[in-house]
Amino acid sequence: MKRISEYLFLWALGGSIYYTFEMVFRGFSHWSMFVLGGICLVFCAQQGLWTGWSEPFWKQVLWCTIFVTACEFITGIIVNRWMHWEVWDYTDQFMHLFGQICLPFTIIFSGLCAVGILVSGYLLHWLYGEKKPKFQMWGE
Repeated sequence: MKRISEYLFLWALGGSIYYTFEMVFRGFSHWSMFVLGGICLVFCAQQGLWTGWSEPFWKQVLWCTIFVTACEFITGIIVNRWMHWEVWDYTDQFMHLFGQICLPFTIIFSGLCAVGILVSGYLLHWLYGEKKPKFQMWGE
């Protein structure tokens, strides 16, 4: 039950943060972004738990950025291409792929991932008694 509580907490927090982030910077969002944001924060925490938070911070950010960008692409194909909900369109952005992902937003996501890794690691420690993360930029 503890693990389910952790996942639900992180999912709701990640969804709320990402939805709010979009509301502040875009002026609107979509419920699918809540779902996606939650999944991404759960991954930010889970990858740390899998490795005991022992991997260099830059690697954790890289893994999470790849995961988030892949999820953004898959979600974009589903909600924008298949469902035609037109949640976003990056066709006017630099180095986009089918208008669903692009380099500028991948860079922004890397910063959000760094914050997500830090926040999720410490929240899991403080609220659920998980191993305290010891972040190292380059490793030991």
